[in-house]
Amino acid sequence: MIVRPAESIDRSACIDLLHESHEAAGFTWPFLPDRAGLLFDLHCTSPLACCLVLAADTVGGLLLASVFDHPFGAGFWAKETVWYVTPSARGRGAIRMLDAYEDWAKNRGCAVIGMASLATNDVSSLYARRGYAPAETHFIKHI
Repeated sequence: MIVRPAESIDRSACIDLLHESHEAAGFTWPFLPDRAGLLFDLHCTSPLACCLVLAADTVGGLLLASVFDHPFGAGFWAKETVWYVTPSARGRGAIRMLDAYEDWAKNRGCAVIGMASLATNDVSSLYARRGYAPAETHFIKHI
């Protein structure tokens, strides 16, 4: 499997991966395919975003991220929007996706790169091995 920027031909497969990710995370709100398509489009077309796929015969992984200027003057940061790899494609390919994301962020002049770990799929030990440090904990409340 190779890591490459997504192309328009990958759109349907990436929406399917976003749906699979939504279910795997255990989100209780409905998955909206049209919104997922807009998210894919935004990350593919914005110069401040990226859409990477892990692909061979099929797309087995997706990493969406964007760059922002930190509001407290800490320079440009890269922030993952979603990273999902199907169980059958996990392993070295997922690590290559992380490598490609880090290279993408460096090439855009980012001083910091961020990743998230869901409570339902804690991959924080992988991040720690890669040099990431915990920064903050987010709490959500449905209203």
